[in-house]
This record gives sequence, structure tokens and C-alpha cells, in this order.
Amino acid sequence: MSAAVTFPEASRRQCALTAVRRACALAALLVVGGNAHAGLFDDDEARRAIIDLRTRISQLEDANKSQGSQLAQQLQQLQNALLDLSNQNEQLRQQMAQLHGQNEQLAKDLSDVQRQQKNITQGVDERLKRVEPQQVNLDGKTFSADPEEVQAYDAATATLRTGDFDKAQVALNNFLRRWPGSGYADLARYWLGNAQYGNRDFKGAIATFKAFIAAAPEHPRAPEAELAIANCQIELKDIKAARVTLGELIKTYPKSEAATAGRDRLKSLK
Repeated sequence: MSAAVTFPEASRRQCALTAVRRACALAALLVVGGNAHAGLFDDDEARRAIIDLRTRISQLEDANKSQGSQLAQQLQQLQNALLDLSNQNEQLRQQMAQLHGQNEQLAKDLSDVQRQQKNITQGVDERLKRVEPQQVNLDGKTFSADPEEVQAYDAATATLRTGDFDKAQVALNNFLRRWPGSGYADLARYWLGNAQYGNRDFKGAIATFKAFIAAAPEHPRAPEAELAIANCQIELKDIKAARVTLGELIKTYPKSEAATAGRDRLKSLK
């Protein structure tokens, strides 16, 4: 692109053109008044001066037109450049809006995938919990038990706590048949004896409590089972056997709460 003509330079040229026009007009006046100043210029010199002035004026007018055309062309180029820039800005704005929408969709898709993964993980964990053995700590004893085994034991003991001794007795018997070697087995026998006692099956309760004590003599509930045997014998009017059982309780577990209760019970039988 050619060098642009500055506006101050154009103004100076316009002033020069105006001065030339004024000089030409003055020369014309001098020609008209030639008779008064015939001594200064002759006709040929005046005509040459006028022609010269007109030539200079024409050159200046052509130069001014050329500069005006260049300025108009430059102005048009600037307008076109501004229009292109505006169009580019609009395209960029549209692209930014499109990218913003795509980012929002990607964020939503990512959130959906994360939620699905979380649901899948939770589902897998829940399924594993239903089949993987669990660590159980019961009465100071730690052992592993299948989830179904834990659920069956909890359900049976919960039934016993409601006072439904018939249903509890069935549930505890079923548990011992299915999981005879379970870590719950000793305590399940103890609760079975209590269910039988609640059903007034005193002979059955005595047999169950004795089996419990024989299998786990050091169990924390063994003294209570010994006392329960004596109570069953008292219910059966077998006072002699009850005294023997209470004596064994006091001798074997002397510091237990059951032994303290057994001493009081033994006194009442004399």
C-alpha cells in the first residue's frame, strides 16, 4: 500500500491552491487595467503569466483530486478491515458460545459417568458383602461368618427377644443343624435352652444347657447356664438335683454373679 497523505499536508496544499487562484485573479485584473499599467507588463508576458498560473492551478487540482481519491480508497480499506474484524469477532463469539455449550455437555456427561460408576461400585460392594465372610466379635471371641449365617443368627435371637419362644426354638434348632461348627454355635445353644425354658420344656432345657457347658465351660455365660439348670430342676420338683447343681455352680464359678444368686437360692431350699 502507498504511503498515506496526512490531513495537515492536504490542508497546506489546499491553502497553496487558494493562493494561486487569488494570484490568477489579480493577474486578470492587471490585464484588464493594462492601459493604466502598460509600463509594467506587455500583453505577451501577461498571457504567459496567466497560462502559467492556470497550469499550476490545474496541477494542484489534479494533485488534490489524486490525494482525495487515495484518502477515499484508504478510508474504504479501513472500513472493509473494520467490517472483516467485526465479522471475525462475531464468528469467535459464536465459536465461544458453541464451545461453552460443549463444555457444559461434557461436564454433564462426566457427572453421569461418575454417578454410574459410583452406583456400580456400591452394587458390587453390596453383592460382595452378601457372599464374603465377615469378622464377628462376640463375647470376647472373634471368628468369621458368612453373611447368611450372621443374618440367620440375628433373626433367631431377635425372635427370642420378642417372647415368641416356639418360633425362636425352631429357628435356633435350624441354625445349629445348618451351621454346627459356627462361631455362633455355643451361644445359639445357650439361647435355645432359654427358649425351651420359656416353653416350659424343662427337661429339654437341662439337656441343652448341659451340652452348652460341656462344649464351652469357660464361656462367660456358662455360670448362668448352670443356674438355669438348677431352676429347671426346681421347676421339676427335683430339689436334691437342684442342690447338687447349685453346689457345682458355687464351686466352679465362685466369683460370678450367678454364683451369688445360687447361694441365695440354695439357702431358700434348706
